[in-house]
Amino acid sequence: MKRGNDTLKMLCITVLGSGYAPIASGSWGSLVAVVLFAPIWFAAAETGIPRSVVEIMLVAGILISSWLSVLWGDWAIARYGRKDPKQFVLDEFAGQWVALLAIPISLGASLAAVAWVVGGQFILFRIFDIIKPPPARQLERLPSGWGILIDDLFAGAYANIIGQLVWRLTPLGVTL
Repeated sequence: MKRGNDTLKMLCITVLGSGYAPIASGSWGSLVAVVLFAPIWFAAAETGIPRSVVEIMLVAGILISSWLSVLWGDWAIARYGRKDPKQFVLDEFAGQWVALLAIPISLGASLAAVAWVVGGQFILFRIFDIIKPPPARQLERLPSGWGILIDDLFAGAYANIIGQLVWRLTPLGVTL
């Protein structure tokens, strides 16, 4: 049973293996979050599911991936021999979904508009995840899974705030 449990942990923390990408594994983990977000968005638009249900699903995904990041942080650190293993991208998944939370675009928006906003949020998240403005970098020092996770949640929050401003207050957002 332990081997099966380890396989489940690896699939989760590497976000379906994206953490094994030879370069920019965090970007690949974030990209999986975007790719999994898209069908939720378009299914809601097609079926008339309320926007609030999409937001609840995002929050649930953030909470589950955050909980698993903290729960399995020590296991991943021991397995990969690093304080923040590059293969561990479940934290990027959680942070990317924070960046996408409550983005100001309607469910009826065109594919191009959704791609523009979601792509913009992906780029903003990756920028903030790389530069780690305070207190993100300092929070990486927290123990175990907390240190792996928290900086990405902050990067997602920074990306969300900037994205909300860009999409709501500039001509870029007016055309959506």
